[in-house]
Amino acid sequence: MQEKSVAIDGPAGAGKSTLARALARELGYLYVDTGAIYRTVALRAWEAGADPSDPEQIAPLLKGLDLRMDYGADGVQRMYLSGRDVTEAIRVHQISGLASQVAALPPVRDFLLDFQRRQAMEHDVVMDGRDIGTVVLPRAGVKIFLTAAPEARAERRLLELRQRGQEAEFDAVLSDILRRDEQDRTRAVAPLRQAEDAVLLDTTELDRAGSLEALLAIVREGLSR
Repeated sequence: MQEKSVAIDGPAGAGKSTLARALARELGYLYVDTGAIYRTVALRAWEAGADPSDPEQIAPLLKGLDLRMDYGADGVQRMYLSGRDVTEAIRVHQISGLASQVAALPPVRDFLLDFQRRQAMEHDVVMDGRDIGTVVLPRAGVKIFLTAAPEARAERRLLELRQRGQEAEFDAVLSDILRRDEQDRTRAVAPLRQAEDAVLLDTTELDRAGSLEALLAIVREGLSR
């Protein structure tokens, strides 16, 4: 059953993870950060020295891949690779870029599709990503396409990186945002697009509190139908 689940799609740096996590907390739902799942596969590729854009190099790494998702006492989703907690390791800037390349590969998407759907079958979830409403959870009760201007997304991502103690420059982060937008929109498999029945929410002029308030209003209206 997916009818009570919430699917949030949108481009890189739109604040999907932060807002989806807060939304899930408000609703009492389980939050599933699909981006973290793809980042974990990207980390595996990086550590193996494999080309993240080459399916012939990536597909063998998926066989027997020990990938696990769990939740800490604080409710934060934690990712495990071969029993190792990689929650922080997958957030470094290098892995962010590799994740988009890995996510464009059909073998990776096929491998992770059931993994993601299983979460929504077992729980009411708020799930965010690039193709949740269009591919992963097409029967989600509420679908939202969350976006913001590239410059606003770059500013937010820069702040996030600096809060983690990572050095970055605005121009480099903006360039990465625009590159990932192009990759996500033009990839052959499950490209980033707004589902026909998704509600568009542009948060360029909204702060975090305002964005969450707008999300809650959309979800409560959608689930009440």
